[in-house]
Order: sequence, then C-alpha cells, then structure tokens
Amino acid sequence: MLRTLLPGMPVMRRIVLAALAVLMLPVAHAEPPHPELAEADIATLQQQLGDGSMSSVALTQAYLDRIAAIDDAGPHLDAVIELNPHALAEAKRLDQERRKGQLRGPLHGIPVLLKDNIDAVPMVNSAGSLALASHRPKTDAFLVRRLRDAGAVILGKTNLSEWANFRSTRSSSGWSSRGGQTRNPYALDRSPCGSSAGTGSAIAAGLATVGIGTETDGSIICPSAVAGLVGLKPTVGLVSRGGIIPISASQDTAGPMTRNVRDAALLLSVIDKRDADDQADALPGRPETSPDYIQTLRRDALKGVRIGVLRDTDGRQPAVDAAYKRALATLKAQGAMLVGVEIATAGQWDADEYSVLLYEFKDGLNRYLRKRRAPVSSLAALIQWNRVHTDKVMPWFGQEIFEAAEAKGPLTERAYLDAKARIRRLAGKDGIQATLDAHDLDVLVTPAMSPAWLTDLINGDHFTFAGYGAAAVAGTPSLTVPMGDAQGLPLGLLFMGPAWSEARLLGYGFAFEQAAQARKTPTYPASVTPRD
Repeated sequence: MLRTLLPGMPVMRRIVLAALAVLMLPVAHAEPPHPELAEADIATLQQQLGDGSMSSVALTQAYLDRIAAIDDAGPHLDAVIELNPHALAEAKRLDQERRKGQLRGPLHGIPVLLKDNIDAVPMVNSAGSLALASHRPKTDAFLVRRLRDAGAVILGKTNLSEWANFRSTRSSSGWSSRGGQTRNPYALDRSPCGSSAGTGSAIAAGLATVGIGTETDGSIICPSAVAGLVGLKPTVGLVSRGGIIPISASQDTAGPMTRNVRDAALLLSVIDKRDADDQADALPGRPETSPDYIQTLRRDALKGVRIGVLRDTDGRQPAVDAAYKRALATLKAQGAMLVGVEIATAGQWDADEYSVLLYEFKDGLNRYLRKRRAPVSSLAALIQWNRVHTDKVMPWFGQEIFEAAEAKGPLTERAYLDAKARIRRLAGKDGIQATLDAHDLDVLVTPAMSPAWLTDLINGDHFTFAGYGAAAVAGTPSLTVPMGDAQGLPLGLLFMGPAWSEARLLGYGFAFEQAAQARKTPTYPASVTPRD
C-alpha cells in the first residue's frame, strides 16, 4: 500500500495491494521518529503544551511523521486509512486559543484517531468499503462534535474489518477493500483482531495519543487486548451512536482505546454525553449526571472488592492460564476477594444474537445510508454493487451475511422481538447480573481474548476463545487491561460489571494496571520467535 504526499496538495488515496499486504513482511526497521511519543499520555503532553515546550502543531506534525515512518513505510502497519487534511490548521487554531488562555479541557490540542465508520468532516466515512469511498458526510458524528468542542485534533481515520466484520462468516479481521490488511505491531503476520483493528494497531504504535473504536460484540475489546491496550466498551446508550455506520441498535457503542487507564477515563469523560436523538435500545437507568471518572482512579480501588473469577478458558492456552493466574494473584495482593463463579446461561444466546443482528443491521444501515445520502442507498443496492465489483471488494471472501440480513423482515416481526428479549435477558438479567447478585459481587473477571492468531485471508479468523460476549449481548460495560503476554503477544484481563458501572471498572482497572505494569511497547517483529 502507498499513501503519496505531494507538496501543497491533500493526502492522496491509498493504492490498495491487498494480496501483498500480508506476504511482504519486512524483517528490520529503522528507529521510528519521535520515540518519546510511543507511550506518551495525555497528562504529560498537556504539561508540555502548557509550559510551551511543545505546541499542538509540533505534536500533530510529530504524529504525522510517525504515521509516515511506521504506517506507510517501515513495518507497514496500514492502520491509518486517511489523514485529516485540516489537522495542522486545527492544531494551529488550538495553539492560538491556548495563548489567549482559552483552554477547552484535558484534550485541548491532543491528536485523536477515529475508526472509519464514524462521520468526521471533511473525511470519507466508508466502513472500509470501496462502495462508500466517495462518501463524505456533511456533518460530524455527535461524539466527534464532543471531541472537537473539547479541543481534540482529529488526526485522521483508521482502517477496520470491512463493514465492522459483518459481511462474511469467513472474513479476516483488519481487512477492508478500501484499506487492505492492517497488521499487528507485536508480530506483523498476526491478526490485529477487529473490527477496530486500525485503531488498535495505531494507538499501540503511538501514531496518535488516543483513539476511538466501536463495538457490537468484541470490536473494541479484542483489538485492544491483542495490541496491549486499555479498551473500554461502555454501557449501550452512554456514548452516542449518532453518525456512526451501524450494525445493531441494541449492542452498538463507541468507546476509548488507549495505552493506559487514565487516558481512557479522560477520553470517556468527553464523549459521555446523552444524545436525545440516539436513545434507541439504550439501557434504562442512566444516572442524571455523569460521574467523575478520574476521581475513581486510585491505587487502592481494589481493596475489599468482591471479584467473581470466571474459569471458562482454563486449559485452552497454557500461556493465558499462566498470565491469568498471575493477574488473579495481583488482584488478591491489592486487597480484592476472589470468588470462583460461572455464568449459568453462557452461550445460550448465540443463535438468537446472530438473528437479532441481521434484523437490526438491515434496518439501521438502510436508515444511515438514506439519511446521509450515501452513494449506495440501501443494503440491497450495496449487495448488487459488490456483485458488480467482485474482483475489487470480494477477492478473499463473500457477502453471505449481507444476503442473510437482506432476507430479514421489519423490526416489527415477532421472531425478532422475541429473540431480542431472550438474548438481553439471558446475557443480562439471568447472566451477568444474576451471577453478580448470587455471590454479592462487584465485578467479574476473565481473560479477554486468546493471543493474536496468524492472519489468513483464505480461511478467515481462527481464534481460540473470547471472554467479552456476555457484556456485549447484555449491553453492559466491559474493560480490558494488559495482563501479560504469550511469547510477546499481548494478553488482556477483562472486567465486566453491571450497567452504568464504567467509573468503578476504570477504578479497578487502574489499580490493577498500576500493580501489574504489564504493557510493553511494540517492536514490529515480522513474526513470533520462541523465547529461551
């Protein structure tokens, strides 16, 4: 892939060479520029911006330099699908405001990357599909307005699994017809997971300070876990879905993907805002006022906390078992009380969940395409467009999920309504909540994900296990925090709590993070090599 920069001209579109994306793996790379940004956090950068040792323009340019060196050259992560041509101008304006004493908040002048299913002017919003490669929404998504109002610099858009991994049952995470195959910075031949693959790889590699991903079932948690990141999937309805290309009104949400818990809390504090136009299927009981997410970040936040320990993954992967054992010991050492539990209804929602997603995808996508006046106006038209352009958009896998969704009827059908009620009950009231209540627990923990698997465009994804499904279907929050690695491949510890418990989860995650110190900066090896 190639992104060409010409003097005085905007960023040119990438030339997609998907067939070579995985095969041409470099074995050695020059030291990336601005290594100090590899792990830079919001607080450190704000101090430098405040004392004048750094400007937002210089910071933005430094990230652009790293994108050019790491994403386009060197390791060729191919995580950033498009740059905001106004990024430096936005940074300059924010520097001017700072000099006048007009500070908007903790994100003032901080560069942020967005997943390419979120409307952000003037960039394309494509869900990774060439069918929407000319789709430039005229307005920002609600959460993007929140970011801009808070002073964030929108640096660009990140690649994703095309249509958020909801086109084919044989898809490869991180591949899209518009952006090609994103790579994992911890081993370039390994999957970055998805669908927020580009955000995960980009933030892990220090190509922006923080990023935004979206999730329906695992699309924040999985790429965060395999990229050594903190990823927060909020309660459905906490963060607006307005202006985001949808899959499911009952499960979709956007959320932070960051290198540490404090940055996730800061980012959530900005995008946590009730959107009156986006209340479809939001969970009930949202507090009238948002909590102070930063106040809960205490090193002693785990003291006296009752944690339900899930064991579903035991015996599936020795390195994960070992890392999980160490993580549990860390939780206990921090004063938590551990209780072995299981979710009695686990897995009982799988078939119904897929049916619900098919119904909601057709309805939601048709609404989005019409409202945003996209170049393809419906799911049916999109299916036909893909058939005409098969060689470009379906070289590796098809669109059987699209076709199954198109066959579904309206959301008034009894089959849909019954399935929707069942899965929310099985995963929520009779699942996570019942488990918490039965043992008087504050939170559940489990390994977030198996280690990253080899990217395979022929056969698609083939991971061993995942721990995020219950919270995804219930619509309740989950948080992954780095807990170790398997031969250098990051592993995450997943915290799951009741609806609207983000502040508590962040507190628990922070205390664990500070004690475990498990995150490691990626070095972009071509593959995994055995350790002595």
